[in-house]
Amino acid sequence: MNKLKTLLIAGLVSAVSTTVLANSENFAGPYVGIQASAIGVELDSKYIEAASAESNTTTGTVGKTAVIAGAELGYALPLGDAFILDIGATYVEGDAKLKYNTDDAGAGNSDVTFEVADQYTYYIAPTLVLSETSSVYFKAGEVDADVTIVGDVTKVTELSGEIYALGTRTQLANGIYIRSEAGIQEYDKLSVTGLGTNVPTTTTVTADPTIAYGAISVGFKF
Repeated sequence: MNKLKTLLIAGLVSAVSTTVLANSENFAGPYVGIQASAIGVELDSKYIEAASAESNTTTGTVGKTAVIAGAELGYALPLGDAFILDIGATYVEGDAKLKYNTDDAGAGNSDVTFEVADQYTYYIAPTLVLSETSSVYFKAGEVDADVTIVGDVTKVTELSGEIYALGTRTQLANGIYIRSEAGIQEYDKLSVTGLGTNVPTTTTVTADPTIAYGAISVGFKF
């Protein structure tokens, strides 16, 4: 994760070091667009069964790739001829699931399923304008998602994390823009405990969702 952050920041710094003559007014103003994303989801999980002074821990990783759709809106504020501060939000539907269970034959219906869906992202993106039609940006922000948990465990309904990305935006004279972006979303750890019917109250189930993605957006600047 730290290596990716360093790479993204280094890419922006490299672009900033290039001498440019540009006009940020071409990019300034409100915009709205639609987005298509190719995502790769990784969820690392642990099913910890604690009994007396002993604990048995099993781990698993599930990967998933998918193409999902979303929408974005924002406002680009010019900060001179070559710089823009882009503030916006995106909504992406779709979900990623992780199902986990113990190998204890006497544990009954101990399956636990995590489902992460409907991601909302709020971001700030310092942008360097390279020409009248092209720019490059670094994005950082917060991502929230809905969570559904099925199983005999305590329930969590929301999940938060951070997003980091590097991208480009092409702005046409007729107001249409095209944005391409690559980044990563790293969510906070999910942790639930058994309710005692099928999953003992001494059992803890955790998951660490991470999403790497590439996205293309097409929209209109007003």
